[in-house]
Amino acid sequence: MPALDGMRVLDMTQYEAGTSCTQALAWQGADVVKVEPPGVGDPGRGLTTEGRPPQYFLNYNSNKRSIVIDLASERGRELLLDLAPRFDVFVENYGPGVIEKLNIGYDVLRERNPSIIYARIKGFGLSGPYADFKCFDSVALAAGGAYSINGEPDGPPMRPGASYGDTGTGLQMALAIVSAYVQQQRTGEGQLIELSMQEAVTFFMKTMGREAWGTDREAQRLGNGLGAPTNVYPCKPGGKNDYVHICVVTSRMWDTFCVALERPDLATDPRFETAASRGKHRAELYAEVEQWTLQRTKYEAMHVLASAGVPCTAVLSTRDLRTDPHLCERGLFEHHEHPEYGTIELMRQPVRMSGSTVPIELAPAYGQHTSEVLEADLGLASEQIEELCASGVVA
Repeated sequence: MPALDGMRVLDMTQYEAGTSCTQALAWQGADVVKVEPPGVGDPGRGLTTEGRPPQYFLNYNSNKRSIVIDLASERGRELLLDLAPRFDVFVENYGPGVIEKLNIGYDVLRERNPSIIYARIKGFGLSGPYADFKCFDSVALAAGGAYSINGEPDGPPMRPGASYGDTGTGLQMALAIVSAYVQQQRTGEGQLIELSMQEAVTFFMKTMGREAWGTDREAQRLGNGLGAPTNVYPCKPGGKNDYVHICVVTSRMWDTFCVALERPDLATDPRFETAASRGKHRAELYAEVEQWTLQRTKYEAMHVLASAGVPCTAVLSTRDLRTDPHLCERGLFEHHEHPEYGTIELMRQPVRMSGSTVPIELAPAYGQHTSEVLEADLGLASEQIEELCASGVVA
């Protein structure tokens, strides 16, 4: 049985921070009903290159159902309020003030469903001087400190490539929702959950800023080095991503590394005997290691060093990830037949649970389940649904 079988989620999310949260719940077996506005629906549906499947939307909305309701209309708003008692969770990540304008806040839904778990993701939270500021992933990363530690030591702050601000926030909210659901099942009580994207990113800064917190010194901009010889090194044939990342953080790893390079002389070289001396002579040490890596491909270097016990990896591009033999053998990427786009590639959830398996289902078409949900949950007849469609309240 899926772990969250029985949990029902009204999903009023868009783009990534909210959709990654509700997808995590759907992947664990929750019944997630995505409430989309009339017109284009979730703006994430439009984030695609012309002629190509909307991978952004497809990969964040699998295993969900879609209904379309015009919440700006009084009848549409009433439909949502009528649905609320039949669901355990409501999730939204709209911009500041949108939910209040629609008059579907926590107090309103709680009147209809006292045990509802009402989850809100906001860029800067519901209070404080920044509460009304709009936010996207890059804004959250900069506001949460991630820019300040990324980039070369003498260069400007730099945006991390992965969307920690969005998906990192979404996964933290998913954990909070599951925790609240456990509490709800024990006590029958719901609650309001609020998560600031800025604070969610700052949560990831605990390690990087450990020596700078509360001081006048800035956290160090890290680049690729975390203490010599840890760094990325070029490999043959010299392409844009032909690099290997090597991570050596203890004296034992250093000794193992020198043996794996077949350079025992490095271990006894006075310039490299201690971590401090290796840091002082880092440029010289990098040059020594680079001579070795340039004679190998990134995969050859990885296999030699990793097999010897040195933490390292080839630097994998997104193209490399799709063909990586390890990920392929573990089945991280799946191919599915889509009625509109043909064969598409979707990523399964990374978590594996021996007692809970939920197969991937395609992301829903716009409004695909409107009639199904209104009929099953509200008991509306087909004639009533057709009338609502004709008047533009639903689609």
